[in-house]
Amino acid sequence: MTEPSRPTPSYWDYLRLDSLLGLQGGLEKDESRLMPDELHFVVVHQVFELWFKLCLRELRLARDDLREPEVPEERVPYVVHHLGRVSEILKLMVQQWSVMETLTPQDFLAFRDKLVPASGFQSFQMRELELVLGMDEAERLRYGGVDPLDHILEAAEASPAGEFVRERITSARSEPTLRAALHEWLRRTPIQGSQPDDPKDEVRISTFLSDYLEAYRASQDEMAARLEAASVADADTLRTRVDHTVDAARRFLTAEDVDEADRASTRRTRAGLLFVESYRELPLLAWPRRLIDAVVEVEEQFVLWRHRHARMTERTIGRRVGTGGSSGVDYLDEAARGRIFPELWAVRSLLLSREALPPLDDPDFYGFAR
Repeated sequence: MTEPSRPTPSYWDYLRLDSLLGLQGGLEKDESRLMPDELHFVVVHQVFELWFKLCLRELRLARDDLREPEVPEERVPYVVHHLGRVSEILKLMVQQWSVMETLTPQDFLAFRDKLVPASGFQSFQMRELELVLGMDEAERLRYGGVDPLDHILEAAEASPAGEFVRERITSARSEPTLRAALHEWLRRTPIQGSQPDDPKDEVRISTFLSDYLEAYRASQDEMAARLEAASVADADTLRTRVDHTVDAARRFLTAEDVDEADRASTRRTRAGLLFVESYRELPLLAWPRRLIDAVVEVEEQFVLWRHRHARMTERTIGRRVGTGGSSGVDYLDEAARGRIFPELWAVRSLLLSREALPPLDDPDFYGFAR
């Protein structure tokens, strides 16, 4: 029996353009009833949501590779690839605010009131993005004193799409994060040739950190001496600043800022991060340092997107109350100051010049000849 022939696919069938292009009718579900610039507003934000969808998929692929108990070296470039795609998407999203800014304040005011109490803060995919990246719950900026996720779940109660939204948020809250996967991967970094399961690993890590802090103190003392000689500041002021800087570095590297139960693990994670950043030219560390750079790039672009959002909002509506009742621009500005990967940024304050680094105990382990 002859099988029925498969329909010849078309471009519009593949992309389901008949469905996609019928989704811009707003609350009225009818484009003909929209204000002149309202279609523009709808399309720009729908495109943002499509980009969020792709970012979430790429981040989950990167996270899943990275959270394997042992990450094969050949998989690290794939993690970097997925993270790089997210960065490029975010760069486009930053530029997309320029398109949004072609909406004048008066044109937006013509239909803004119909959005109340809806708000871009209710973008559950943006909140999913924060969750998958690993934003700590305590660091999530409150929305009128309420956790944004709780606000979204409350709004979902009265929405036809409420069950869908609740499932997405609930699932994202319970899944592993990129930050946790990255930390565990960094914790396994070979440091001075030593690995976590080596019998003397704790001693080797302590020695590495002690040697590094000694070199860091020497570099800070040298800088203070140059500044004092140049009469930039008096000796007592410089000494106080150096002591404070070195003590902050010590507390960070010894993980004094975390609970004692997690201190040993966090200390090794931060030591691994410091080692990769300090000796990044070693062949064995070439891809690990690119992976760290890729994560930093993702967060940098996410922060820039938030900042650009704030400036677009200020340009369009000034500093009035947001449609959802938030403080508007002030909320956006504060959100842009947050960091999901603070360690990756903090370690840059501790880096030394190549000449000042403690010598490697086993260069051959990392692919260098003695």
